[in-house]
Amino acid sequence: MKIKGINQFIQSLNRASRGELKGKYEEWLEAMGFEFLDIIQNEIIRTKTVDTRRLLNSFQKGDQDNIFSMTKGSLKLDVGTNLEYASYVNDGHFTINPSKNQDRRWVPGRWKGDRFEYDPAERNSGMLLKFQWVDGSGFWDNAMAIFELMFDRSLERKLQQWIDEKF
Repeated sequence: MKIKGINQFIQSLNRASRGELKGKYEEWLEAMGFEFLDIIQNEIIRTKTVDTRRLLNSFQKGDQDNIFSMTKGSLKLDVGTNLEYASYVNDGHFTINPSKNQDRRWVPGRWKGDRFEYDPAERNSGMLLKFQWVDGSGFWDNAMAIFELMFDRSLERKLQQWIDEKF
């Protein structure tokens, strides 16, 4: 029995097994990481998350607060931020820790226009926080939902593109 094109098919599989497909997948995965950063930034802007640009900038590769790492051995990609308050902004938070049995807290600093600048050394000015819940914007949750839909479709397209090119 003779199958037309079987030799080319076997050669293509051999090339793929020597890392060609893995290399393409690594490039695609890194591109998806950049795409995810863009989606997060768009969601921070769309949800009108209160930000001094530090949160927004922390979702750029290379920013001091950004997490963007790739492990090629197991093809792992980590994307995120090191900012402690990012989860509070996403999930919501109390202005004062309820376990401290306080209903208000003094925060030293100064107002510059409509922005408050925290300054722990300030002794004469600041703002008084009253105990209340601040709703989160859900920027991360929204970005994850969008990305998960996009990721599956993109992976299927990339794999089909590779199959079409090689076989």
